[in-house]
Amino acid sequence: MTDLNPYAKFLDDRPLETILSSTSHEIANQLQIIGPDKAGVSSAPGKWSPAEIVCHLADCEIAFAFRLRQTLAEDGHVIQPFDQEKWAATYSGVSAKDAFAAFTALRQWNLILISRALPSAASKPVTHPERGTMTFQTIVETMAGHDLNHLAQLKRLALNP
Repeated sequence: MTDLNPYAKFLDDRPLETILSSTSHEIANQLQIIGPDKAGVSSAPGKWSPAEIVCHLADCEIAFAFRLRQTLAEDGHVIQPFDQEKWAATYSGVSAKDAFAAFTALRQWNLILISRALPSAASKPVTHPERGTMTFQTIVETMAGHDLNHLAQLKRLALNP
């Protein structure tokens, strides 16, 4: 599963839906601890600030939304990978508050789709050009692991401002 989901190592014993539905709340908690003055400040050169991490999460939610919907809509869909660093070039000056609002709205919309699609669509295949054939369920698992990875980053930044 790790080859198909590079974020599998971050998953814990909680149901995926629990992880996915709690992420917005967890982001809000960490941003509150970090505070608006430090949210736009990187901890080191070449590292994303907390606000940029939330921008990345919002962008990924767009990508996941498209992947989930295309998997359901098309047989044999091939996922389009993207370069996260090139997408991140647009993050400068975007507030954590605005990125969080976008993420929260997109996540809510994806949760509705996921709850309606699972479990019947869990095994619907889709191909990632770099990872191979996976399923709708794998995309959901990847979302949850991706969340946990970036939540851990935000928690570290909150503890070490």
